[in-house]
Amino acid sequence: MSARRFEGQVVVVTGAAQGIGRGVALALAGEGARLVLADRSPLVEEVAAEARALGAPVLVAMVDLETWAGAEQLVAAALAEYGRVEVLVNNVGGTIWAQPYQEYTPEQIEAEVRRSLFPTLWCCRAVLPDMVARQQGVIVNVSSIATRSIYRIPYAASKGGVNAMTASLAMEHAQNGIRVNAVATGGTDAPPRRIPRNAQPLSAQEQAWYQGIIDQTVASSLMHRYGTIDEQVRAILFLASSEASYITGTVLPVGGGDQG
Repeated sequence: MSARRFEGQVVVVTGAAQGIGRGVALALAGEGARLVLADRSPLVEEVAAEARALGAPVLVAMVDLETWAGAEQLVAAALAEYGRVEVLVNNVGGTIWAQPYQEYTPEQIEAEVRRSLFPTLWCCRAVLPDMVARQQGVIVNVSSIATRSIYRIPYAASKGGVNAMTASLAMEHAQNGIRVNAVATGGTDAPPRRIPRNAQPLSAQEQAWYQGIIDQTVASSLMHRYGTIDEQVRAILFLASSEASYITGTVLPVGGGDQG
């Protein structure tokens, strides 16, 4: 196995400012990639500095990927800087509210879907013309085992959509030399988010519901633990690399045995 599997490749990582996205960006930098790091948080600039310190060329795109305009702007910037996109890692998403479905307002449901489905839809649509024209490319979508879980139904539905589009895009574009896979991440230990998804303080009831998610996630894992960011990153980079050259249309659960 090469220690620099992405030497010279242009890789777009969305949601790169924190958590798994940051881990993916820095791992790719260490393996020789030319990076485009996308986020709507200025924290992405700190990640870019870390990646540059590892020797990677880095373009930062401050964009809102819940919109088509943001995705289009991201890919246009990548093509203007590097002339191509060889790998796209779609990492934007995450539960905003944790509560029984009947407690969600219509506005909250729409916000969850905008956060966890539309960025992947938009970015795949934006990058495909370049990949089809070059008859090569790799897309790795970050999904979740939360497609079978409690207290986050809109998020589960969004990630189910990501899984479906992963399978269908792979079927549609294998003829174009494009591989499309997903990693369904399990519960993952990460530092506290510096910019939380939900900035409102949680009530005692909301804290209990959130704890319910944690308890269910640990119980559903055969290993009965959360994973690490590195354990998720290694799976994502494997599917993005040529080591997975005969794998497409696959959703790989990385949840300690929880298949999602």
